[in-house]
Amino acid sequence: MPLILCLMDNIDEIVSQSSINLNDTETAFSYRSNEELQFSYFIFRMFKNPSLVSFFSSMGLLALKLRLPIDWIIKKTIFRQFCGGTSIKDCESTIQKLGEANVGSILDYSVEAAQKETDFDNTRDELIKILKMSKGNSYIPFGCLKMTGMARHDILEKVSAGKELKPNEKELYLKALKRLETVCQTAYDSDTRLFIDAEETWIQVAIDKMAEAMMIKFNKKKPIIYTTLQMYRHDRIDYLNQLINQAKTQGWKLGVKFVRGAYLEKENLRAKEKGDPTPMQADKKSTNRDYNLALQISVENLDTISICAGSHNDKSCLYLTELMKSNKIAKDFKGIYFSQLYGMSDNISFVLGAEGYNVTKYLPYGPVRFTTPYLIRRAQENTSVAGQTGKELNIITQEIKRRKTA
Repeated sequence: MPLILCLMDNIDEIVSQSSINLNDTETAFSYRSNEELQFSYFIFRMFKNPSLVSFFSSMGLLALKLRLPIDWIIKKTIFRQFCGGTSIKDCESTIQKLGEANVGSILDYSVEAAQKETDFDNTRDELIKILKMSKGNSYIPFGCLKMTGMARHDILEKVSAGKELKPNEKELYLKALKRLETVCQTAYDSDTRLFIDAEETWIQVAIDKMAEAMMIKFNKKKPIIYTTLQMYRHDRIDYLNQLINQAKTQGWKLGVKFVRGAYLEKENLRAKEKGDPTPMQADKKSTNRDYNLALQISVENLDTISICAGSHNDKSCLYLTELMKSNKIAKDFKGIYFSQLYGMSDNISFVLGAEGYNVTKYLPYGPVRFTTPYLIRRAQENTSVAGQTGKELNIITQEIKRRKTA
């Protein structure tokens, strides 16, 4: 494939020639009312102030720790922007609205870092409910899970470090594996693909091994279980090639969701405190390079791998559409999906959906108190990622002006 081999060197030029207009704000915000647009503008304006985000993040976590009644404030502000509701039922109208615009929903039960076995069992049961509901529902093409919702963080860390577990820890670890297998079996029975999300590097080895085991078991005929690769790590291209070779050799189908990553500052800080080399890329340019290279490698191996490009980066999304075009891959080919978080990058999701590509939105939901860590991460990420808040404000402002003059 000679064209695909030269695309990496000319990505800016290739993307500039795309016929897809990601600045089409009318399409991007067709499902949002004027009041909803103004509200989104208000939220992203707040994100422009890092000191304000830092203050409210600290106060929010402290208030939760002290069990102060702040749920109503969170629910009326940042929760409204980034979450579908407190329950699956709350999300139904949003799922319908997105689906009618050719954008699927990934119901994300955003309860993280639980500690009690009862909490882990509740998460398992909620995931099973989602997967059963998604059976035959084209508006919900994927499920997703975080292992920290079903296993203790400290046990995942010990397994990742190769440390021996105590008898009671081993029992808890086996229980977590059983929960995961039960959820994956439900995904298989429901014929609904399932993402196992990536988390911090110091627990990721255990998660990677779990994901590999589930893919080997359930992906014999087609990809049902997907692992997740965070491309801001400098070792992920090697790992991707390893997974592709493993799948080809052992005769199973690989599913991978690519993201850039959501724990950059936390990762660098931990590495510095421990005196270890950072697992992160040297710079943003290197992350972009490896992300786009991963897309290229995947398109060259579609007989083995199915992918989801989880990205808010316009260039990477357009690059993937050009890879598909140059290789005569149909826009609705089920082996390639695009995905963005609910409440962000609507210009990518809805424009690509209108163009006929497979697109999904991560739609978080759950009790306000338990989704707050996720919401704080969204706020911090929007503040720290260069240009993201400015980009969101720019496209929202464009649409507000367009509607005023229309």
